[in-house]
Amino acid sequence: MSSIYQHFRPDEKEFVDAALQWKQTVEDQYTAKRTDFLDPRQQHIVESIIGQNDEIILSFYPENSERKRALLYPPYFQPEEEDFGIRLFEIQYPSKFVTIEHRQVLGTLMSLGLKRDKFGDILTGEDTIQLMLADEIADYVLMELTQIGKAKISLKDIPRSERLESREEWQEKTTTVSSMRLDVILAAIYNDSRQKAQTLIKSGHVKVNWKSVENPSFEVEASDVLSARGYGRSKVLTVEGRTKRDKWRISVGILK
Repeated sequence: MSSIYQHFRPDEKEFVDAALQWKQTVEDQYTAKRTDFLDPRQQHIVESIIGQNDEIILSFYPENSERKRALLYPPYFQPEEEDFGIRLFEIQYPSKFVTIEHRQVLGTLMSLGLKRDKFGDILTGEDTIQLMLADEIADYVLMELTQIGKAKISLKDIPRSERLESREEWQEKTTTVSSMRLDVILAAIYNDSRQKAQTLIKSGHVKVNWKSVENPSFEVEASDVLSARGYGRSKVLTVEGRTKRDKWRISVGILK
């Protein structure tokens, strides 16, 4: 069992334990298990733990979104969209008079006492903002979420088929790095000096998988999402192995 943990970071142990427990539940009870919304790193961990398993099938939903709920289930089970327990809402607000930003929506939801893993992506269009909520908290949010910033709002329950397409565009590039240290990776992604990357990290302006990291030697892995103040977001798509010069070849995505 301990060999499983060596593939993940020490601070991920709690999540790894949870994923192992989900797997055990499906094996023991021969029934489906649904998770909360998982970020890309957590999705990667669950995939690694379930692996190529004939006894358990793993599906994520919704497609083309960053945060997804997972369903672990035995081969006999045929999942429907409903089984993922996601409701889609549109935020109704006077868009002619006020602007609502993504971070305001996020902040207001957190101030309702919600955990981040109970709601999915916050999607923004021209004058449209949509919200994906876990079934189990949707009615509570419907009742409590009446204002964002200074704007009075209401939520309209809409079919999942009306979901906005994510407008995020990722530019992919392949590069080589001397190590998988955070400062080295950031410098390579943004063609900047390692010293500048270190200053940014030590100032608390860099997050890995939505958690602040202040250690420049933090080891980055495949599927990690990085955000650096003033630079935006990027993610490590794949780590493709070593070159002849003993450097790591990686492919990364940079949010345009």
